[in-house]
Parts: sequence; structure tokens; C-alpha cells
Amino acid sequence: MFELLKTDGGARRGRLCTPHGKIETPIFMPVGTQATVKGLSPWQIEETGAQIILSNTYHLNIRPGSKLIEKFGGLHGFMKWEKPILTDSGGFQAFSLSSLRKISEEGIEFKSHLDGAKLFLSPEGCMQIQRELNSDIRMVLDECIPYPCEKRACQKSVERTLRWAKRCKKCHDAFADKNLTFGIIQGGIYPDIREMCAKELADMDFPGYAIGGVSVGEPEEEMLKQVEASTKFLPDQKPRYVMGVGTPVQLLKMIALGADMFDCVMPTRLARHANAFTSRGIINLKNSRFKEDAEPLDCSIQSPASKFSRAYIRHLMVSGETLGGTLLSIHNISFFLDLMKQAREHIEAGDFLAWSQSWIERYQSGEK
Repeated sequence: MFELLKTDGGARRGRLCTPHGKIETPIFMPVGTQATVKGLSPWQIEETGAQIILSNTYHLNIRPGSKLIEKFGGLHGFMKWEKPILTDSGGFQAFSLSSLRKISEEGIEFKSHLDGAKLFLSPEGCMQIQRELNSDIRMVLDECIPYPCEKRACQKSVERTLRWAKRCKKCHDAFADKNLTFGIIQGGIYPDIREMCAKELADMDFPGYAIGGVSVGEPEEEMLKQVEASTKFLPDQKPRYVMGVGTPVQLLKMIALGADMFDCVMPTRLARHANAFTSRGIINLKNSRFKEDAEPLDCSIQSPASKFSRAYIRHLMVSGETLGGTLLSIHNISFFLDLMKQAREHIEAGDFLAWSQSWIERYQSGEK
């Protein structure tokens, strides 16, 4: 299931086996909320080197519906992606759509953001939907805690998340399939609550664990502190997934803290606004200085977008041509995945910390 191949300080090199293939960690997962990574076909995603993508339980259950997707052979058959898929639980949508939901012990009552229809998501329902989607990695239903949050309210919320986790685990065990279910650690900015949550989830013996409730408005220093407060109480022989983060620098810092898996919409969202990640930081192609720039986006990254000049991609973006966003999305995802590949290589070589510090310094220096 998960094999820890090498450690270098806190950094870990592993391999996670799923029904649709192996995943080499550390790994970044492109986000395909609506069963598509925006603007990219499955074969374009595969060309970036992606090993796994993420889709969203809440959105797909509202439209087109998990039972319809099941008729097409689950998400893999529906979107023609043959590699692993992770689905989140819908808990974050409860957090982000706070004006449309009500949380109780039984689950989350929603009003659809599309038409206002009343919906209800229980831990058992969450697991059944993900079973119908046939995702390789499923997430338990959790309550994402806002920032800031008073400690007593945080404690109460986490206790409910743990009770929901037990109900999800019972469903997972009853399904008796080879798909994986991850528990989710919550606890806000309170290390003692995160420790309690991590230990109780570890006792439930999930196949893997996610760290939730970070990057919800807290400072980066606090985010990293809570990642560390979570990872150090998790079993070594299980994968660790930090949900919804982050920048290239943050990813390297979290790998050093013992995290294995990440996802974020940043590469594609910024691409649609003409931003490209490079080894010297982010550049905006709408800047006039790139009008006659014959260089590729980043000489160190080889992707299908590398054959085009900055000047050409700038022209596409300024002209409103959708190909520009597609090329930048391909490049940005390739950039994140190449960074993960380098991280794996340097963990194996035993020089991850020195390499990552040097990489961060170069990235933050910017283009001259």
C-alpha cells in the first residue's frame, strides 16, 4: 500500500500503491474539481508527468451526480483518466459555503449553490458518493475550522470530526474494496488539539492521513507550525497529505516537515491570468517586457509548452486566445511536478535540506 523508501531528516521518499497505479512521493496533485483540470485534456495532463489528480465530491454529486458517473465506470471512465484519482469529502465546501449550510451531529445540510435545492451529506453518504465515483483515495467527512476560531469551539468541532471519521471508517471497512480512505486531522492553530486529533485518527488505523484546516487565512508561519504539529504524531508507514496548498516554497518546507502529498488550484488559476512559474519566481506574460522575448517560459523545464516563446504566449493572452491559458497551465503543472521529481531525487541523494534551501534562494531572487 505505502512503502517508505528513504528518509532525509524529516523529508520522506515513498511509494503509494492504488487500484489505478503507483504514486511516487513526494507528489503534487493537479486539481480537477469538475472532473477536468480546467482547459486541459487527460492526455495533456499526462504529458505534464501527473501521477494523480484530485476531484471534488460536493460539486460532482450536485452536477452531474455520482450515480450517473457510476454508470460510466466511475470518474476514470467518465473523464477518460486512467491513473489514480483522489476525491475530497465536501467538508471544505461546507466551510467555504457557510451561508448555505448547517452542521449537526448527523452531517451537513446544504443549499445547492446552483439552484438552492436542499441537500444533506452524512459521513455514510459521503463515503457512498465516493464509492460511486470510484476514486482511488477517498476522504472522510470533516468540519473545516475557520481562522480565527476560539479554542472551545475548535475542540468541539474536532471531536465531531473524529466521530464522523469513525463512521466513515466503518463504511470503508464494509466496502471491502482496494480503494483507500484517509482520515483528516483538524485542530485550527492549537497544537495540542491537532496532537489529540492525530493520535485518535492513528488509532483508527486509516490507510493514510490528511492535514486539513491550513491555508485558511492564517500566516504562513502558523500554517507550517500546524503541519509540523500534525505530522510528528502520525505513523511513519502511512502517507501524509496536506490539503489545498501551496506555493513552491511552501511545498519544499512542508516536505522537510514530513509531508508527502499536496494539491492546489494555484498552477492553473494563475495560468488563466497570464502568470508563469519559473525557477526565478513568477512572471506575468502581459508585462510589455515579454513582447519580443524569444526565450521559453523556463529553460530548465521540459514540457509541451517549452517549444513556444514567451512572446507568442504573451500574444495569445493579450489577444484573449484560450490556447494561452492552456499552454501556461501545462507549463505551471509541469513546473510543480518537476519540483517534486527533484525533491524525490535529492531525498534519495541525502542532500534535500541543502538543495531545497538553495532552490528557495534562487526562486526568491527573481528574474534579473
